[in-house]
Amino acid sequence: MTWLSPVIALALTAIVAMIVFASAGLNPLQSLATFFLAPVADLYGVGELLIKAAPLVLIGVGLSVGYRAGIWNIGAEGQLILGAIFGGYIALHFGPGGGFWVLPLMVIASALGGMFWAAIPALLRARFNASEILVSLMMNYIAQLWLSWLVFGPWRDPAGFNFPQSEPLAPSALFPILIEGTRANASIVFALIAVGLGWVVMNRSFAGYQLRITGLSEGAARYAGFSLRRAIWIGLLAGGATAGIAGVGEIAGPLGQIFPTASPGYGYAAIIVAFLGRLNPIGILFAGLLMALIYLSGDLAQMSLGMPSSITGLLQSLLLFFLLTADVFIHYKLRYTSENRLRAGGMA
Repeated sequence: MTWLSPVIALALTAIVAMIVFASAGLNPLQSLATFFLAPVADLYGVGELLIKAAPLVLIGVGLSVGYRAGIWNIGAEGQLILGAIFGGYIALHFGPGGGFWVLPLMVIASALGGMFWAAIPALLRARFNASEILVSLMMNYIAQLWLSWLVFGPWRDPAGFNFPQSEPLAPSALFPILIEGTRANASIVFALIAVGLGWVVMNRSFAGYQLRITGLSEGAARYAGFSLRRAIWIGLLAGGATAGIAGVGEIAGPLGQIFPTASPGYGYAAIIVAFLGRLNPIGILFAGLLMALIYLSGDLAQMSLGMPSSITGLLQSLLLFFLLTADVFIHYKLRYTSENRLRAGGMA
């Protein structure tokens, strides 16, 4: 049932989507088919699916490392932005005169940027027991404001007609295209590497075993001699590194330059991806493809179905809601007490 609950959540989300389509005067079945099938009807659409899935999968795998240890990193959006800032600085600093080494240096800088931003809540949690949920979440807004200041200020393109954008990145600072005729680029490879590496670390290494035990029971982990502080640092830095690489994947891929909004909310959507994939790298791969399809379908729904852009956020939220609801009924049972009042029973 743990693996069936995402299917149940997806089915319930599809039912609600059909109700929304019907309320808008559309044919529900035909609209649902258009919503999910039309975006990938050609090779270009498949390429768009892959480049949108890449950052979601990459971040989702990194977050799952912390979540399995009970470390709740909600700051992937800010860590993605810091990756874009650090990687973007390298690209803008060397400009057109950079060589083949610029892109690898950007990737390394972006990972360090994401890890730097994740290290702040890690330090506060490990040293002062501050909530990493609140700290990492609030730091998203600081990162966004920092990026906006850079793009509206020192990084603004002098030839950009005063638009808030940087100069276009040099060809040496862009990921190569993998599929001709599409925008699918080498950032997809990083997502696949993350899936394989994440599976090995979490399922075939002693460090992964320690993280899983820590997430199941801190008391048992302490009794076994496992360090909680080590789990905190690993969990948050893993998420920061992958989010940072996803950030440089955006500016060195589909965007080709730096804008005030580095992503359409991939850092938040990746949280849904991680849980929809059951915190398993293989599951996260398929969940990322599904979430990317919802992003593409939301764009298409505005043009072909006349739906508002908020349909994407609505379906993403419903998917998470139904997933968490299904999990409640998997782990708990409802029973009537002697007073005939409905209560939640213990763990099933």
